[in-house]
Amino acid sequence: MNVTKIQPDALNYQVTIEIAAADYAEPLKKRLNEYRRKADIKGFRRGMAPIGLIQRMYGDQALYESVNGMVGDSLDKFIKDEKIRVVGEPMPSEDQPQLAWEADKDFTFKFDIAQTPEIGFDVNKDDKVVYYDINITAAEKKATRDQMLQQYGSLQEGKKAGENDYIVADIENEGHKAEGVYVSIAQVAEEARGAFIGKKAGDKFQMDVNAAFTNETDRAAMLKVDKAQLANLDPMFTFTVVNVKTFVAAEANQETWDKMFGEGTVTTEEQFEEKITERIKASHEQDANYRFGTDVRNYFVQKAGLELPEAFLKRWLVYVNEGKFSANQVEKEFPSFIEDFKWQLVRGYIMQKFNLKVTREDVKQAALSYVAYQYAMYGMGGVPQNIIESSAENVLQDQNQYRRLEEQCEDNAAFARVREEITLQNKKISMEKFRELK
Repeated sequence: MNVTKIQPDALNYQVTIEIAAADYAEPLKKRLNEYRRKADIKGFRRGMAPIGLIQRMYGDQALYESVNGMVGDSLDKFIKDEKIRVVGEPMPSEDQPQLAWEADKDFTFKFDIAQTPEIGFDVNKDDKVVYYDINITAAEKKATRDQMLQQYGSLQEGKKAGENDYIVADIENEGHKAEGVYVSIAQVAEEARGAFIGKKAGDKFQMDVNAAFTNETDRAAMLKVDKAQLANLDPMFTFTVVNVKTFVAAEANQETWDKMFGEGTVTTEEQFEEKITERIKASHEQDANYRFGTDVRNYFVQKAGLELPEAFLKRWLVYVNEGKFSANQVEKEFPSFIEDFKWQLVRGYIMQKFNLKVTREDVKQAALSYVAYQYAMYGMGGVPQNIIESSAENVLQDQNQYRRLEEQCEDNAAFARVREEITLQNKKISMEKFRELK
């Protein structure tokens, strides 16, 4: 057996493995004997079938397994001996000779192998990254206050329907009638919305429900029919407004504060203002930390100055995703892929440099936070801890979700350590200017 290499540059190899018939003769013999030992063939005692019969039945498979085993071992040894930092995995070369899987033949295999560049840079006070301190304005406090009170508001009787109100109506035509239907005017198609605005109890008007409610699932629910029945209904309906419901924000009083923060936590308007400020600060800090992470990532990726085997990576992405992505699709998505990949390498270097580790407990805590956030996004505060923990365990069972959370933890660990080592250039900025940052 002969293994040779061509190295066109520091990151790419072409490895040729030549296997003569004599090289695989003994491994093939052992493989056939294994098949013979396990074979249960009618007319022969187990393990006593003639080797010629075993050859006819299993010869091709045994040959393939024997040769491929030698190829795999040779590649592994080559990578180990050359100390290659493999990127992706070895891939058949484009000039791989056609193979004829026949015993007593010689075989030639050609593989392309690529590696990542060596990374080495310092992280110290000479590295400077901006950290933004976002100002809190009176307008932002008012908007947050209004939003919080709106969140704890309720539907009340209204006089005339506004664009954010609801009407309760009986709707009918000659073929169908539905009573007590709630219509959110904001969800009506824009071109039909004007017919609902300004209506009050007792008003009647006609409307094409197909035009006003374009989502078939919502329309079927409103008409109280199965979706399959929609095609048989005349879409022109008469709406008779029963009453108008308007969403009224909660008042800033003890009852509302208890609902928001827990009983007795906030008892004065001044304390309520402090909670509003705390919420805005937390939101600003989250935005600032996200921006800081992005800037740290960009700074150190640029500092590392990584050159990657891009031509190999493009081929490899098509190869490992055969049938899923075309070369054109890979080309289109490649810029974002390569930037993410560079950061993965830089992050790995930082983690290793400072001996940072992410444990399963870290990932579990991230899953708990993620689940709690998801519930809060849907307005489901105060979910029992056992339900959050059960949902988090389900998230952790998904390998893709687990890896996403693990990478998030690695990002956080790297950013936190870098923040300790570098010079932060604190800069005050308004939210308007912050949003304009590129």
